[in-house]
Amino acid sequence: MSNVKIAVEHVTSADGTAIACRTLGSGPGVVLLHGAMQTGPSNIELARALAARHTVHVPDRRGRGASGPRRPGHGVNVDVEDVRAVLDATGARDVVGVSSGAILALLTALSRPDVRRVVAFEPPLELDGTDHTVWIERFDREIAEGRTEAALVTGMLAARMGPAFLRMVPRPLLVRLTSALLAREERTAAGEEPGFRELAPTIRHDGMVVAETADLVPRLRELRAEVLLLGGTRSPAYLKRALTTLEGVLPHARRVVLKGVGHEATGNAAGRGKPELVARAIEPFLA
Repeated sequence: MSNVKIAVEHVTSADGTAIACRTLGSGPGVVLLHGAMQTGPSNIELARALAARHTVHVPDRRGRGASGPRRPGHGVNVDVEDVRAVLDATGARDVVGVSSGAILALLTALSRPDVRRVVAFEPPLELDGTDHTVWIERFDREIAEGRTEAALVTGMLAARMGPAFLRMVPRPLLVRLTSALLAREERTAAGEEPGFRELAPTIRHDGMVVAETADLVPRLRELRAEVLLLGGTRSPAYLKRALTTLEGVLPHARRVVLKGVGHEATGNAAGRGKPELVARAIEPFLA
């Protein structure tokens, strides 16, 4: 896998914000949207795998990486405007979305009949009707107080990420373990990917993407685009339920289950991702 650095260009969103985008490969255009605690480079190995047959455009979502900032009042509608700006600038009509990026891909396709195909990898839709923003007040306070480790634990527990047994570990111990993880990451940091400490505040944004799209599922009955639903056998149960629900609602959907992988599958190999496996599942759909 090549480590050649990819040039960053910018497109201008509807409100004038610059959205950074990396482009590689040749062929029909595809936009690859990252998920929570990520920037574009977090899935660059998947982009490279797809670039053998496609021109892959990899933006940094607003508020991360080389893109412009989020501001008070920015909601999911602004995220969709950013994706639309990338589509307009590149001419791409296929979108691959990872986690919360998959929610944005589906939302964008609803508003853009010219989007032909969407690959949705484990969109974290909440289907139980409860308020999934109750953690945000605590998270905001921890970020404001500089307690990044505690905020990361709050976000992780809210998103139900990691093994189920973590929910039974005392919170102070989780905070200490997270502190050790951050220290190790900072000692070994390399490449373009920001670390967990830098990305921690963005967890709030992804939480709000989920909260603001509580009504999305019934709306997707009207989606014209073809959709490939992707998920791993080792992912949390609620992500599998979301895919099952979408499979029953989307009019033009197919589903592929990736054996032996979890929610990290689309990421780079150094982060336990399996980008080549994911690319092999996507390629026939985009062919």
